[in-house]
Amino acid sequence: MNAFKHLGRYTGFRLVLLIGLFCLSYASVQAQDISKADIPAFNQASETLYTSAQPSKEALEILAKNGVKHVINLRPASELDWDEQAWVESLGMSYHSIPVAGAKGITTENAVKLDALLAKLKNETTLLHCSSSNRVGGLRALMEFEANGGNVDAAIEAGKAWGLTGLEGMVREQLTATTK
Repeated sequence: MNAFKHLGRYTGFRLVLLIGLFCLSYASVQAQDISKADIPAFNQASETLYTSAQPSKEALEILAKNGVKHVINLRPASELDWDEQAWVESLGMSYHSIPVAGAKGITTENAVKLDALLAKLKNETTLLHCSSSNRVGGLRALMEFEANGGNVDAAIEAGKAWGLTGLEGMVREQLTATTK
């Protein structure tokens, strides 16, 4: 009887080990699958937030299959030549829109809207995008500027981490004007 007790413990250990290996393998496959989405300017900003330029329909499908629950689009409808909302919702994800009309749309008001929406989504896996990721990064810089008490350089660095590139000068100028 004691021999069977030992075997039971050994089998239980092997089962736990196999489950653990399966979970690690599944997580690795998920990360690989998301990287296959081939989205321009794709970045993982946090454990549950991805930022990018405009994803294709195929990329959105890959993201949906890998657990992305929400898509936030910063592009106005006038910039799109297909119905992204219908496609995203057909894949079982929620669609959110904060229309940011180019560089002029990078405002504190839009940054506050984005911050509130991200808070509402409570760290559920989300893709946040515009056409190039510049507006994404610009709004992030404004959000960071407000959060860090007005440090322009820290705000710009946070914006760059989310995709700020070509609009950096304009965003820096806007933040600097705020501090005067």
